[in-house]
Amino acid sequence: MADDFRTTAVGERYAQALFDLSQETGALDAVRGDLAVLKAAWLDSADLRRLAQSPVISADDQGKGLAAIAEKAKLNGVTKKFLGLLAENGRARDLPGVIAGFQALYARESGVVAAEVVSALPLSAAQTKSIQSALRASLGRDPELTARVDPSILGGLKVKVGSKLFDASLKTKLDQMKFALKRA
Repeated sequence: MADDFRTTAVGERYAQALFDLSQETGALDAVRGDLAVLKAAWLDSADLRRLAQSPVISADDQGKGLAAIAEKAKLNGVTKKFLGLLAENGRARDLPGVIAGFQALYARESGVVAAEVVSALPLSAAQTKSIQSALRASLGRDPELTARVDPSILGGLKVKVGSKLFDASLKTKLDQMKFALKRA
């Protein structure tokens, strides 16, 4: 699911259009916030993923569903219209790629470094602060940290900054050990 959020050619084109429109209308930060809400909803809701990805649900019904979500989440008008256009063009399934593309454009424009931290259990404020300090020292600037919980990693952390992934999860270490034992 989190792997859905990769830039794609289609996603980048739509992201560029949304980014340009957001800048022109002065809604860049609002749209950015809306996309963060949509990303969280995508990760949390199997129903949203099914709505956007199902080939059996018509573009019209996808549009109505996305409009209802946008209304309930009180999304900005630019974001609402964009979601409608995405559904109308049969591209609702490309929403994760659009979000990833928009985030990349925003980071490039503003100089923000985004970092995603995945842990098996929720991080405490002290742990988050410690990770942020370590990233600041490593990157030379303040990262914008997003924390996510994924119990399947069993323990440890995964930290992704841009296209670089630091994987110190217990699951990966066990998998590496299992592979090493098979080769021995």
